[in-house]
This record gives sequence, structure tokens and C-alpha cells, in this order.
Amino acid sequence: MSTPESEDDRARDEPSASELIGQALGGAARRAGIDPVEQSTTGHVVWAAMGGWRGVLESVLPGLAFVLLYTFTQHLPLSLGVSVGLAAIFTIVRLVQRSTLSAALGGLIATGAAAALALWTGRGEDNFVPGLITNAVYGTAFLISAVIGWSIIGLAVGFLMNDGVAWRSDRRKKRVFFWLAIAWAALFFARLAVQLPFYFAGDVTTLGTLKLVMGLPLFAPLVAVTWLAARSVYSRADA
Repeated sequence: MSTPESEDDRARDEPSASELIGQALGGAARRAGIDPVEQSTTGHVVWAAMGGWRGVLESVLPGLAFVLLYTFTQHLPLSLGVSVGLAAIFTIVRLVQRSTLSAALGGLIATGAAAALALWTGRGEDNFVPGLITNAVYGTAFLISAVIGWSIIGLAVGFLMNDGVAWRSDRRKKRVFFWLAIAWAALFFARLAVQLPFYFAGDVTTLGTLKLVMGLPLFAPLVAVTWLAARSVYSRADA
């Protein structure tokens, strides 16, 4: 029979919810090539976060193909079929090469789900609904995390720097991570604010173009800012 002391010890050994979230976020950041401990250049980190040329192509080509085909043919099944087909090809190539599947597989699932919704409703603009919902969810998550003092950026960086949640007792770190979370929330909400009017107007070409323009071109600079700011609040001794 366990004693109260042993139960208390086990409770202390078990990671808290914030630690588990930090580990998940930090692990995802590290797999994406973002690790403040590594002596990497900002350009290298941003390029790694985008997945290199392959990641850029996987992110851009399916959406670009849909926009171009739908604009010139107005044929929804054809446009969606080519878009999903490209995402499937990227996934198959990764599978054959036994490389990381998460990015391509996630893209295939997202592209397939969006295409299924658009085919079901018969409206080309509905191909962008999952992306709009994702922006709303991510923006809300980052905003709430900043407001309650548990910045998602702080949780991820704290894990990467072996700092846990100690950053919350450091006013400078907490302030920096607060504004970084606000910046990411602003990015997601800006996408919504700009794209939603064209969704309701049924302007598929403009909506698709804006999604591409507000994708990687805005994502990359914010990754760079996040990387530089996160490293700046930790001295070499901390690292």
C-alpha cells in the first residue's frame, strides 16, 4: 500500500499540463529547425521552418494550381482534383524516400478535406473554409495564451532552453513572449480580416491569391522575428 509521501513524490514527478504543452510545442519547433540553443543563422532557421524548397512547393503548388485552374476554367472538380493530386504526389514522394511525412501528410489531409467540402456545397470559395477556421483557432489560442500570461511562444522556448516555465518570473522574458504571442495572433486575425470579405463575396480568385500572399511571405518574417527575440532574452550563460 502506498504512503501519502510516495503519492506526493509521484505527483511532483509527473509533468504539469503546462510542461506537457511546452514539451509538445518545443518538440514541434525543434523538428521544424527552430532551436534557440543552436548556433544557426536567422536565414537558415527561417528556411528550415518553411521546410526548404520541398516545403515551399508543398505549401504553395496545390493552392496555386486550384486558383489558376478555377480562374481560367471555372471547373470546380478539375481544379480540386489537380490540387489534391499534387498534394498526394508530394506525400507519395516522401513515403518512397522515407522522409518526414508529417508536413506532406498534413497538407494532403487539409487539401482533401477542403476539396470535399467544396464539392459537397458546389462553391469554390468553400475550399478555403478550413483555412479560415484554422486562422481563427490559432489566432484565438495565441491571444488567450498572451492575455492569461502563458504565452505559447514562452512555453515552447522555455522547453527548448531547459527553462520550463521559469520565464514567467522574469519580467523581461514574460513581456517579450507576451508580444510575440500577440504578433502571431495578429497575423492570423489579419488573414481573417482581409480574406473573409472575399469569401462572402464569392471571389475565389482574389481569395486564393490573398491566401498565397499572406501565407509564407508573412510567415517567414515573423519566424525570423520570433527567433531573434527568443534568443535575445537568453544570455549565452543561460543557453
